[in-house]
Amino acid sequence: MTVPATPKPAATVLLVRDGAAGLEVYLLRRTRGMPFAGGMTAYPGGGVDPRDGDVTVAWAGPPPSEWGAAFGCDERVARELVCAAVRETFEESGVLLAGPVGGESVVPDVTGDDWEAARQALLRRDLSLAEMLTARGLELRSDLLRPFAHWIAPESEPRRYDTRFFAAAVPVGQEARHVSGEADQAGWMTPAAALAEASSGVRPMLPPTLHTLGQLGRYTDVADVLAHTPPEPIHPITPRFEKDADSRWAVLPDGTRLRLVVPLPS
Repeated sequence: MTVPATPKPAATVLLVRDGAAGLEVYLLRRTRGMPFAGGMTAYPGGGVDPRDGDVTVAWAGPPPSEWGAAFGCDERVARELVCAAVRETFEESGVLLAGPVGGESVVPDVTGDDWEAARQALLRRDLSLAEMLTARGLELRSDLLRPFAHWIAPESEPRRYDTRFFAAAVPVGQEARHVSGEADQAGWMTPAAALAEASSGVRPMLPPTLHTLGQLGRYTDVADVLAHTPPEPIHPITPRFEKDADSRWAVLPDGTRLRLVVPLPS
């Protein structure tokens, strides 16, 4: 009997903005051939790095204890998850949720060559988030994040992640950029447009992305997202899969069924 893989802790961020067509979310299409979710559309995010738990990182906003209460974990794991969310967002979109220590502002521009060198050093794991923020006199702004959802991959999956989902608005003065080497496409879409492409097979997605996009579509604008997340009480969601004559479905614990569409050939 095969022993299920232990799920690895991970964090992902629904990065939102107010666009011409309404609320928009930043989406990445992961490069085909990647060992996990290749070709799938997802949000910026990834696994926790051991150094994400560094207690020396300057911190503003809700403390790890509050995040632990929101996500049902201890303070150590909560600290790692919030730091991973901030780090991965910067690594994969060029957006940094941080500001000067002791202030109330957010760093307005992170597009220069020195910032890009720091981002690359984070990607190589030559630099930790705490080291980068300390060197620049910055503190992590956990108040810019909101808890959104919690998903755990089924035991049948060879690669399993225990993922907490966050929501965050792009800070004034910053812009998300296509900088992730793990993605071959990136950009802003309304939740409805993204779901329509997923339904047609143009934009395949895993069940957590499908479901959270549906939840995000309930909000009218960024202010609504930040004021009313999470969209429902946060409990770990592990889907099971079913097939019928025509389709494959992800079935959630509450009975919600998500139709999984086979991607169209490229």
